[in-house]
Amino acid sequence: MGVTIIGVSIAVPEPYGRLLQDRRAGFGDPAAHAIPTHITLLPPTEVLREDLPGLDRHLARVAAGGRPFVMRLDGTATFRPVSPVVYVRVAEGDAACGELQEQVRSGPVARELQFPYHPHVTVAHGIAEEAMDRAQLELAGFSAEWTASGFALYEQGPDDVWRQLRVYPFATEEPPALPHQHTRRVTAPR
Repeated sequence: MGVTIIGVSIAVPEPYGRLLQDRRAGFGDPAAHAIPTHITLLPPTEVLREDLPGLDRHLARVAAGGRPFVMRLDGTATFRPVSPVVYVRVAEGDAACGELQEQVRSGPVARELQFPYHPHVTVAHGIAEEAMDRAQLELAGFSAEWTASGFALYEQGPDDVWRQLRVYPFATEEPPALPHQHTRRVTAPR
């Protein structure tokens, strides 16, 4: 059946997603329109196509145990000189992303990471230093807030464009509380 490359992420919703994607393209990043604006939970990972149904079940279980949480982006930072990336910082929701990525990155897609997990939104990658500096400066005042209500599975096509395969919504209701249990001694009539 072959191998495919998948990734799991939280999408940055509109209008923020398009705005950051357009800005990324404006800084000269050729991958800008091939990669939806996102916060990575599982980086690009090779899987056998025959393993996709098991992965689907795994991700559905993870999502069913999750709850919506606030995501807030604020300002920029960089991974330079270790990695040629400028990103928008996750100012709120980072702990929830950390827990979620550990759950996602288990079971059928258990893998080690190249770098410690650090949730972020890439706005420039592998471009000229001057353009990286410009991205970091021009988006320093950027902020956005929304409620993350799930995550999505993406597949990288032969054209290197990432396409969404499925959305996994979090459970939105708290599990019902168990009714209070009484133990009452009942005596039989004589």
